[in-house]
Order: sequence, then C-alpha cells, then structure tokens
Amino acid sequence: MDMLLMGLCVGVSAVAFVALAFGAAMRSEPWNSTAPPPQLPLVKAVAPARFFSDRAPVPTVVPSVQVPIEVLLLQIENHVRLEQAAAESFLAFPSQALLHSKTTSPLVN
Repeated sequence: MDMLLMGLCVGVSAVAFVALAFGAAMRSEPWNSTAPPPQLPLVKAVAPARFFSDRAPVPTVVPSVQVPIEVLLLQIENHVRLEQAAAESFLAFPSQALLHSKTTSPLVN
C-alpha cells in the first residue's frame, strides 16, 4: 500500500510540474519585464488570391499536327529493334562500358 501511495504522489507531483512548465512556456509576456510589448508592423492588405477564380483561363491554341499512326508505329518498332540489338550485344560481351553507353535510338526515355 505504501508503494502505491508513493507512486501516486510522485505521479501527481510530476503532472503538476509539467503543467507549470507548460504554462510558463506558453505565456505571451515575460514575467519579469514591465516594458510594453513590441508593436507589430502594419501589413498592407493584399489582393485576394485568384486560386478559385470565376474566369476560366483562355487556352492557348497550339496548331496540332496530326501524325499518322503508321509513322509512330514505325518509330516504336525501330526503337525496340535498337534496344534489342543493344541487349543482345551486352549479353554476348558484357562490359561496364556497354552497360552505361547511351542509346542510339531517337526515342530516349
């Protein structure tokens, strides 16, 4: 029973100490100063942000150039062939120079 009362007293005194320390840390004015608090500079009013504007932005019209799908497919096939050839040459003769060499394909990831 004595240990329980001792633990309870230590716990209550610790909570009281923490509450006093927290109150002192959160006090806005220093306890020993009689000087008036410093005046904050006045800030000019800023125009409201236009994050949620009612006006929709005018999209810039870029003339879209339609590229035929066959041209794109040929470029992708050429890229795949070049990458497969590079992988086969690395597997045939693995070296650090081949591993870190740049690709010759115009499509770079």
